[in-house]
Amino acid sequence: MFESAELGHKVGKDVWKKDIPLLREGLLEAQLDLCQSKKFSVIILIAGVDCAGKGETVNLLNEWMDPRHIETHAVRDLTDEELERPPMWRYWRVLPPRGKIGVFIGTWYSAPLLENVSGVIENAELDQRLERIIRFEKMLCDEGALVLKFWLHLSKDEQKKRLKLLEKDPNTRWRVTDTDWEHYRRYDKFRKVSERMLRSTSTAESPWTIVEGTDPFYRYLTIGQAILGSIRARLDAPEPPKHEEPIPPMLPAIDDLLILNTLDMSRTLKKSEYERELEKYQGKLNLLTRNPGFRKLSVVIAFEGNDAAGKGGSIRRIIQALDARQYRVIPVAAPTEEERAQPYLWRFWRNIPRKSRFAIFDRTWYGRVLVERVEGYCERKDWMRAYGEINDFEEQMVRNKTVVVKFWLSITKEEQLKRFKDRESVGFKRYKITDDDWRNREKWNEYEGVVCDMIDRTSTEIAPWTLVEANDKYYARIKVLKTLCERIELALGNKS
Repeated sequence: MFESAELGHKVGKDVWKKDIPLLREGLLEAQLDLCQSKKFSVIILIAGVDCAGKGETVNLLNEWMDPRHIETHAVRDLTDEELERPPMWRYWRVLPPRGKIGVFIGTWYSAPLLENVSGVIENAELDQRLERIIRFEKMLCDEGALVLKFWLHLSKDEQKKRLKLLEKDPNTRWRVTDTDWEHYRRYDKFRKVSERMLRSTSTAESPWTIVEGTDPFYRYLTIGQAILGSIRARLDAPEPPKHEEPIPPMLPAIDDLLILNTLDMSRTLKKSEYERELEKYQGKLNLLTRNPGFRKLSVVIAFEGNDAAGKGGSIRRIIQALDARQYRVIPVAAPTEEERAQPYLWRFWRNIPRKSRFAIFDRTWYGRVLVERVEGYCERKDWMRAYGEINDFEEQMVRNKTVVVKFWLSITKEEQLKRFKDRESVGFKRYKITDDDWRNREKWNEYEGVVCDMIDRTSTEIAPWTLVEANDKYYARIKVLKTLCERIELALGNKS
């Protein structure tokens, strides 16, 4: 794969002087058009062999383009804040919005590459992590991002020559570390693993461009022209026509019934029993959070359900058992302008909690396959791919020792009507009822089918849905608390 990058490509100074002014002008113009149109974001990865000129290339790109609309991220050792969250969190939180350019020097490929070369992970684990990266990049592209990946290559002899030159100069000696020489000694292993990585992750949506790093003029010109050509082509391309793709049918219902219709909605709890159970499980939850093992966990609680099903009441009973410093309640409404400029999962990734903390979502990332699907706020292809992307999101949280607990609170249509009227008649409850609630009620049957489809496609072994019969608020609140305690106990290893 690297053979074509070892041909000694060079660019004469006359060509450099002639082409660079035009290139800089074109890049600035394309950047301005991108900023004004906000059609898409641009994500540029600069990776490659040590001493191949990655830093110099990024510096020049920042010099050539408007620094107000380009952000550079030099990914180094993980901070304490990053160590407590899934590995991809550090990248999600700095993704450029539509209209902006983000440059990454040190990328999401760095850790799996280094860990495989050093023997920390085997090839099977490397392949799994690369497959997750492929899905991540495909999601970015499906969300409209332009992903450009450059691998800067040097021969072994050229790398050694550069290391020695840097060491010889007192002004650059500090740039050469023992780690650099250790990587040089493992050059052949790095090359072998890099080829494996590049071949498997050079996809149609985000291919790698391999650039010889020996001659800086050639390197700068090649990368600059590739960036300009890709941005310009995307900006000038006509908008693709929208077309409706065939929709896969809902998964077969259990016993010819929708799963929500199998719930026993007559379940109730007497007030006296409710008060005893509430004290029991709130106390248990509080004790679980004091367990020494809980410092290694985090908890994400996702609440979905029919309007007026009692999500708020259940949330209040959970937080009554917690230290206020331990949790955040995140109410999810229609996305803001800032959030619409990012991939739809961005606003949820940024709220993943640290270890020993809770994030409680009142409405969730499932909005894409619920309200956005039913109301037509996104295209069919978007909500169809969202099932897999959501499962990936939850898997990454669980891999990072996050306990993901998902509740669907279900009430009957008759009970909802009763609660709606109650909210309209009681002064301090009027804020809870909106015109949207009544409009959603008119699509009750449609939402019911979509919810069942969602549960079938996203109730996984590691992040199952808990369906809560919520006609009786006492029963629902206790079921929520009891389930939450059981899931945390299981994660702590206290329960088989």
